[in-house]
Amino acid sequence: MDVRQEYLDKARAELGDLAQAGVIMTGNAFSHVLLVKGEPEVPAADGSVPRLLEGPDGKALHAALGALGYAPEDWGGLSVNDAEGYPLVPGTLRLAIATLDPDTLVALDDAAAAAIREAFADELVELESLDAATLSPGLVVRVLGMRVLALGGFEKSLSDPKAKQLMWARLKQLPPQGEPY
Repeated sequence: MDVRQEYLDKARAELGDLAQAGVIMTGNAFSHVLLVKGEPEVPAADGSVPRLLEGPDGKALHAALGALGYAPEDWGGLSVNDAEGYPLVPGTLRLAIATLDPDTLVALDDAAAAAIREAFADELVELESLDAATLSPGLVVRVLGMRVLALGGFEKSLSDPKAKQLMWARLKQLPPQGEPY
């Protein structure tokens, strides 16, 4: 068997296990950027609920990542809640992030930042400042080799031009890193 096929089979099995555990994921599982959302999707005017990051927030994030230089497919999404709406236990969230293995992790809202803080508590307490350890919105920190940024309410910012500018300023801290070779 070809080594590439073995890697693909391994990834399929790991992602399948996460899906069976109720983990909600979307996008490219091999991407550099993982967008983590804690707040539920906002229903559309017709009452339907879009899938994870397929609403206005997802469209705005895709546009922002494209403006930063990321390829259109270079993002993944993860909910901190399972398919039944319950919060993922910290170990499951940590496993999901480790499985997806992003270079950049973006907590889109306060609920996502809180879940990431809990999942990576041991690593965060080792950081040099309280702001870094608590994932203060707008501050980029390094955790296990990942750049981590808490945006602090991306979806809510879409209705306020000043808040949108703040989110854009925060996201501009995360340009593509390029390949490591």
